[in-house]
Amino acid sequence: MRFASLGSGSEGNALIVEAGRGATRVMLDCGFGLRECEKRLAHAGLVPADLAAILVTHEHSDHVGGVARFARKHGLAVFMTHGTYVAAGLGGPGAFQAPLDFELTLIDTHTPFAIGDLEVLPFPVPHDAREPVQFVFQDGAARLGVLTDLGASTPHVEAMLSGCDALVLECNHDAAMLAAGPYPPALRARVGGNYGHLENGQAASLLARVAHSGLRHVLAAHLSSRNNTPGLAQEALAGALGCAPQDIGIADQVQGFDWRALG
Repeated sequence: MRFASLGSGSEGNALIVEAGRGATRVMLDCGFGLRECEKRLAHAGLVPADLAAILVTHEHSDHVGGVARFARKHGLAVFMTHGTYVAAGLGGPGAFQAPLDFELTLIDTHTPFAIGDLEVLPFPVPHDAREPVQFVFQDGAARLGVLTDLGASTPHVEAMLSGCDALVLECNHDAAMLAAGPYPPALRARVGGNYGHLENGQAASLLARVAHSGLRHVLAAHLSSRNNTPGLAQEALAGALGCAPQDIGIADQVQGFDWRALG
């Protein structure tokens, strides 16, 4: 298994997971426009035809904004919860009014499913969306956990992330920067609340509870450009692992991160 980010942040998110020596590749979220996503795929050495499906975590535009057009143009299957389907406008009034002309599979937040060589394990998270999920991916040899867009950890979240060989973990904001920053009080309360986004200290505490000797890659994701810095995120996660800050990877908005291999 290997994985790469095409970009992570409030302006758009997409992550590629590959298993079976390239036999199966899926995109997790597609928050970029059609041409921009194609360009970012090319940077990762891929074309849309290399993908089997798009998985969607929730309906916020930085995660779902490009899904319909990309899936429609390139004939890709889409997997999302029923709540995301409705909230995104696919099941009623909303953003997507065109008839569905791509394959859509509605998933349950607790039921694993397979796409080619990948087993996909969804799990619910507390976030201000209709029915949000995050995912663990496994191929029989390795296990990747992806966790962004949640306001607080839960015992179930931590159980799902236990035993992962790699983690992509939200470090959205630094608490002091958010408190002193430019956001109005209501937005600060939303971002820092239990249904908002993880701050660096919360992410570090979560990581400390799920870390184990076989954890090989940890990458901080969904960093706020106004309320965080890569250095602060790296320092927080490194403190939880007892490693050097440079050992923590960063998924940034422009470059994402290059391929990371798991066997």
